Amino acid sequence: MEKILRIFTKESGSINQAALLLGSFTLLSQILALFRDRLLAHFIGPSPELDAYYAAFRVPDLIFIGIASLASITVLIPFLVAKMPARAGTDEEKITDAARKFLNDIFTVFFSLVVLVSAFVFLLMPYLVFFVAPGFAPAQQTTVILLSRIMLLSPILIGLSNLLGTVTQLFRKFFIYALSPVFYNLGIIAGILFLYPRFGIYGLGWGVALGALLHFTIQLFAAHSSGFLPRFSFSINFSDIRKAALTSLPRTLGLAFNNLALLVIIALASFLPSGSISVFNFSFNLQSVPLNIIGISYAVAAFPVLAKSFGAGKTEEFKTHLKEAARAIVFWSLPVIFLFIVLRAQIVRVILGSGVFSWDNTRLVAAGLAIFSVSILAQGMITLLSRAYYATGNTRRPLLVNFSCSTLIIIFAYVFIRLFEAVPLFRYFIESLLKVSDVAGTEVLMLPLAYSAGTILNFILQAVFVKKDFLPTEPFVSKTFFQSLGASFFLGLVTYLGLNALAPVFNTTTFWGIFLQGFVSGILGIMAGGAVLYLLGSEELKDLMRTFHTKFWRAKVIAPSTEEL
Repeated sequence: MEKILRIFTKESGSINQAALLLGSFTLLSQILALFRDRLLAHFIGPSPELDAYYAAFRVPDLIFIGIASLASITVLIPFLVAKMPARAGTDEEKITDAARKFLNDIFTVFFSLVVLVSAFVFLLMPYLVFFVAPGFAPAQQTTVILLSRIMLLSPILIGLSNLLGTVTQLFRKFFIYALSPVFYNLGIIAGILFLYPRFGIYGLGWGVALGALLHFTIQLFAAHSSGFLPRFSFSINFSDIRKAALTSLPRTLGLAFNNLALLVIIALASFLPSGSISVFNFSFNLQSVPLNIIGISYAVAAFPVLAKSFGAGKTEEFKTHLKEAARAIVFWSLPVIFLFIVLRAQIVRVILGSGVFSWDNTRLVAAGLAIFSVSILAQGMITLLSRAYYATGNTRRPLLVNFSCSTLIIIFAYVFIRLFEAVPLFRYFIESLLKVSDVAGTEVLMLPLAYSAGTILNFILQAVFVKKDFLPTEPFVSKTFFQSLGASFFLGLVTYLGLNALAPVFNTTTFWGIFLQGFVSGILGIMAGGAVLYLLGSEELKDLMRTFHTKFWRAKVIAPSTEEL
């Protein structure tokens, strides 16, 4: 375990330090993802074409989640480290024949499986499209089929990249590993700028394939330079393969359940007005930015520390680390929720508002973003609480909760759409609350509402179980929650007042006017929230200041696997 921990995080680094470094790894990729979405909004906008593009991701993504996550970094590194004794007098592991054999076996089985499944799906796509987008017209379904077939290169290439990323992380080449998602987004951006004008919507599909190829190429060169490049094996030790697959199976199923819920949501959206799938994805991608930077960063940083504490029988230390990570997620997430809700129109307009992306598109995506934002805290906490159970070896409980709540998301989506259509009072309430009464296509807002409702219920159930199993007689995050909630309320209030006060000052019909109105209002709100936290004596604020006074960028951490983002 000590050797494994050195791979995941430098022992002198705290969870806060590791999470801040992970967040910085994620930030550039997220900025490029936002630029990618801006280009899609500018050149195409919510439309049947873009709906087909987003729908085409669902089956390749499901293949990637179902197969690539079985051979993910977090699963393979402990097996490899166990086969690689450290060199005398150093922390560096020595490459052994046993480690090479294990990696070669994994590579052979994974490559064979993912290519076989992808080829099978390639042939079945004309039949699978009726499950992915049953509400599309035949011509639009044909587009989804062709795009999905192009994108089937993605699970193969990114899956292999993740496998090679195990080597990159093992030899502590963290910066190179972090470059892969950056180049993936650069490939998609190149597809939008150069291939879409020439090949139309299919150019976007080839852009995804190009991004996947760049993602893979970075890891290929890194693994080759480490002298640990996997090769095909013709005498496979299936015993080790079985152990690795069984170890990762609960986590894989949990990711697959969520992906299946999204697939059904897209299928339901295909029956809604044109552009609904695009609106859903734009708002979902925007809310994913703080989730990836905050929730996933803290969960990934905490996992190895939790596993080490529990494995050593240090129950109190395990509880301390769990509470530290949970309080940090609460501390960061609540202010983000209030900021995103209050500044939703400014955020969407600044990031996506250009070209063919209209003001009505802005209002609809902003309303979806507000609904998604309500569950940012829940989504971040789920990633942490699930890992708390994984660290103890109890994979059954989070698996059952994730399955139940993914099923509920699907049920909620269907029921909410029917309520929205059949009950005028419910429709009027939602549209008035989000100020979209005069915008067409508001039915799509029921999909983020269903996703957020199911996710919040998932978090509540996991929090109840965690409290019962690990912290039955002591507080969890209640003090931090109420301090952060109070500060976030004032943050939101000051931001809202700032928007109204600055509306006559800036020209809100221009990019810079909207940007400055939102930016200045947000800064004023953050200052007000920070002042409230200071007056309340927030421990998390003090920890944050202490962390910024350390060289947190020197902490060595494992970056999250691609399938987690």
